[in-house]
Amino acid sequence: MGDRPPTYDAEPSALPPADPEGLGDLVPDTVVEGARYGSLTLRAAAVRGDSARYRGEPRRDALLVARFGEGPDSMLVALVAGAPRGAGTPPTAAVQACRHLAAALGRSRAELVADLRGGARDGLRFGLQRLVARAAQQLRPADPDPDPEPAAPADPRRPREDAAPPGPAGGAPAGPEADAGALHCVLVPLDPSVGDRVCFGTGPGGLFLLRRGHWVDAYGARLLHDPHPDGREGAAPPDPAFRFRLVTASPGDVLMLATEGLAEPVREEPAVARFLADHWSQPHPPGTVDFLRQLQVRAKGYAGDRAAAVFWTG
Repeated sequence: MGDRPPTYDAEPSALPPADPEGLGDLVPDTVVEGARYGSLTLRAAAVRGDSARYRGEPRRDALLVARFGEGPDSMLVALVAGAPRGAGTPPTAAVQACRHLAAALGRSRAELVADLRGGARDGLRFGLQRLVARAAQQLRPADPDPDPEPAAPADPRRPREDAAPPGPAGGAPAGPEADAGALHCVLVPLDPSVGDRVCFGTGPGGLFLLRRGHWVDAYGARLLHDPHPDGREGAAPPDPAFRFRLVTASPGDVLMLATEGLAEPVREEPAVARFLADHWSQPHPPGTVDFLRQLQVRAKGYAGDRAAAVFWTG
């Protein structure tokens, strides 16, 4: 898509280096998931970006899909995460963050489903924010000096304004300089009488709703690629530390949760957004192979890893 071809090849080139003593840390180039429950269809995938494929770097975006419980009391969770590429962050950090959050959600399944049925929006938001904050610690870089030399005794005559506060993750710095990555989730109760999807997360990424052929930024509550009368498109809202949205599904809706590698071109490249809308607005959701091909639509300047979970409501 776009006026120039992408820089990198479309297919994987180099594999990441492997440690014979750490083969459990290998991350596959691509993972694909799918499911169908009644009128709900899920397609999900995580793929290594063109840049990482060319440079022989591991995929740092992750995907996890799980079902907890049975019958109308069960729920489906789909999580996507992206770990920063800074030193000290293992390639499996995003996988671990997804597992940490999914396990916490699974243990709280009964309470979450009850809150959804009862419309306890504030309780949901508060509880999920705590769970995300804990799980996102997995994405922070490891302490580069885990056993520092003991500090010299403080001089009581010296003011302490120069003492930096500790970071929230055991030595990781706080503030903008600490890239904690991204972790986002869609929670779908499988009770047909509950139509709300709970969408929440932290860090870069996007939540999009395709309705009647138009993409909506569901986190930001704005229509994408719809110029205002003065020729400008609505500005994206600020990116808070935690985002939460209840989306009520309607027949024909397509809900997509994505890491920044896909969210960015959907927001910024109209041709990519149109391509996905054209394919995903068809009467039937794509199969897993077609979905994977469509998810990898390419445009120059967007070569990062991608992970996305997409829900069709029939």
